[in-house]
Amino acid sequence: MPGLRGKGVFLCLLLWSASCVFLFCEYLIYFPAVWRCSWPEPGGGSGGSGGSGGQAAPVLRALVLSDTHLLGALRGHWFDKLRREWQMERAFQTALWLLQPEVVFILGDIFDEGKWSSPEDWEDDVRRFLQMFRHPSDTELVVVVGNHDIGFHYEMSWFKLQRFEKVFNATSARIVTRKGVNFLLVNSVALHGDGCSICQSVEKELFRLSHALNCSTQAGSMGERCRDVRKLPSSRPIILQHYPLYRASDAGCAGEDAAPPEERNLLFKEQFDVLSQAASQKLVWWFRPRLILSGHTHSACEVLHEDLFPEISVPSFSWRNRNNPSFILGSFTSETFNLSKCFLPQESTVIAIYCACAAVLIVLTLVHFHLFKGTLHCASCLMSKHKSL
Repeated sequence: MPGLRGKGVFLCLLLWSASCVFLFCEYLIYFPAVWRCSWPEPGGGSGGSGGSGGQAAPVLRALVLSDTHLLGALRGHWFDKLRREWQMERAFQTALWLLQPEVVFILGDIFDEGKWSSPEDWEDDVRRFLQMFRHPSDTELVVVVGNHDIGFHYEMSWFKLQRFEKVFNATSARIVTRKGVNFLLVNSVALHGDGCSICQSVEKELFRLSHALNCSTQAGSMGERCRDVRKLPSSRPIILQHYPLYRASDAGCAGEDAAPPEERNLLFKEQFDVLSQAASQKLVWWFRPRLILSGHTHSACEVLHEDLFPEISVPSFSWRNRNNPSFILGSFTSETFNLSKCFLPQESTVIAIYCACAAVLIVLTLVHFHLFKGTLHCASCLMSKHKSL
């Protein structure tokens, strides 16, 4: 009986140890990772925009992430879906609790199969998203559409676009103003320039918004043209969209979350990997943005367009696309901005912890049940037989 009692205690200790490792890897590990992150001071640092009155202006704290790619019914294995969605939910909820952003922006590709989803599958995907990215009433969630949500240009339709816009209370071109900061939200999938009905509608609205911003910032010189225009706050906008502006490749990108070295020199395809040169120039000319934030490539990159317009590509938030997901923390005023990056735990680290724990528990089990000597004896017998042969 004492032997059985000892074995029971040992098994309980093994179970307790495995449970502690599981709790750490699946829940607690996100807290030290996010705890290291902090909000940048507005202006005055890298990414700051000039302005003498920026420090006195109210500061908006915004969290920016991209490419969550919630798996759907067609391509998503149940375990892969469970694992990735749990990781993103715990990371997002931990970030909300510790950092308390006022606004959260998601830069498209919310869903992996939105372009194919049946109405029933779409409803299920939306339900899971709302559960994962639930947020308190004092935090606003603003979403930009991506190509996986409604399809690439040749797959896009009014039905899929309106289905997305209804769920997220979004439109393909709009300006959201918070604390005097203008955020221009763009359906970059529709900037194809081929005259399709959705493309025409989006470009028409972008032109109207550009006119309204120009009238706000240059009212004295615009004269009669601005008399009947509904003006917007005069702050130069920050563009949020899914596709990056045109760049030839990621060759100039650097950092631990940039594309792998073997992929950085691969040329991008216009209107597929990045916007066309024509669409990119149009956005820059119309809005003269002080910052562009984009997603789509799943990797980080910093680009300065025309030596005037900085763009930050935000990596994917899903461990399915990256070993080291991250998100952006931004402190914005009407005059300045500053950004910092927050890295989440690497999946390779989690796997290594699980493997190390499993190895230790196996060795302890063999030693406790006096199986280790037997295992070594069998190994030595096999070695001696091999030598005799």
